[in-house]
Amino acid sequence: MLTRRAALCGAAAIALIAGMPVHAENAKVVAASAAEQVDLAAGLEHVKAKLVAPPMVMEHDQIAKGGPKVVEFTMTIEEKKIVVDDEGTTFQAMTFNGSMPGPTMVVHEGDYVQLTLINPETNSMPHNIDLHSATGALGGAQMTFVNPGEQATMRFKATKTGTFVYHCAPPGMVPWHVVSGMSGTIMVLPRDGLKDADGKQIAYDRVYTIGEFDLYIPKDENGNYLEFDSPGDAYADTVEVMKGLVPTHVVFNGAKGSLTGDNAMTAKVGETVMFIHSSANRDTRPHLIGGHGDYVWERGKFGNPPQKGLETWFVAGGSAATAIYTFQQPGIYAYVNHNLIEAAELGATGHVKVEGEWNNDLMKQISAPGPIVAN
Repeated sequence: MLTRRAALCGAAAIALIAGMPVHAENAKVVAASAAEQVDLAAGLEHVKAKLVAPPMVMEHDQIAKGGPKVVEFTMTIEEKKIVVDDEGTTFQAMTFNGSMPGPTMVVHEGDYVQLTLINPETNSMPHNIDLHSATGALGGAQMTFVNPGEQATMRFKATKTGTFVYHCAPPGMVPWHVVSGMSGTIMVLPRDGLKDADGKQIAYDRVYTIGEFDLYIPKDENGNYLEFDSPGDAYADTVEVMKGLVPTHVVFNGAKGSLTGDNAMTAKVGETVMFIHSSANRDTRPHLIGGHGDYVWERGKFGNPPQKGLETWFVAGGSAATAIYTFQQPGIYAYVNHNLIEAAELGATGHVKVEGEWNNDLMKQISAPGPIVAN
């Protein structure tokens, strides 16, 4: 097993070979564009956003109030050990703001996103952020590359509506950082809110973020999961497992059971709930057992009309899909990756606990299980 120093040196070497020429060339372009230009955001109102940990989503207006704003976000990178299953298996995670996925940012089309990324000196790795909603400079990754003890601030204009993935993308180390927990979602709403294909307004009462992660945790020669003291220590062994393309765990929000039991999402009969499902690395297919996707943007882009009444929908790796459902019955709903092996055996299952009155017209038990009666 590599020491932390050796692992970091190896990562740096890979970065020099595989990633730095792209970053260096982009740096020249960015520098060349720094000539005097009119700052179209100058004079706009600045608003400081308050981020919250998933599955919750920050407070926001579904329809924009007033004109475009500069929305200021701050995220701190946290490298930490987490427990990912009931057996106590640990994993060296790298996270935005300490959560898997990172917090969901929400703005409106035409707003400016101003993001400060902080990499505390207690961390061991360089980090940055690539926002799929941004235009240019590797999604902002070029402007936000921060070593431990550094911070950087970038700004971009939200010109495309929808839900988008963001993730860490340091040169030469992108896959490792992504499958180690470093992804999240940004939602850019139309200024006049969501609408169906006929232009009818679509509103929601609650919104939840579900980040799906494929984890690759090394084992020893006896099949026991290894434990590491830092991300750098885990690097070499983790990459070897990653190369096999077979995850050891497939989980929602960082760990098996993170959205079940006391951690279940909640709703009430009659409430309309938005589910934002991101998957930064692998394709997946969510399904709400006992419910449906009343309106679904499979690719998460609100400029396209939503599909209606889906049973299962598709999330392409590197994207965030959006589904909206109005609950009509109380009870526990299972929200799963409908690769049922991954849901049942590897951990990709969540629950929605819905309160309210049962409707016999929608479903009724005619007879309880009992002995077979001959006709």
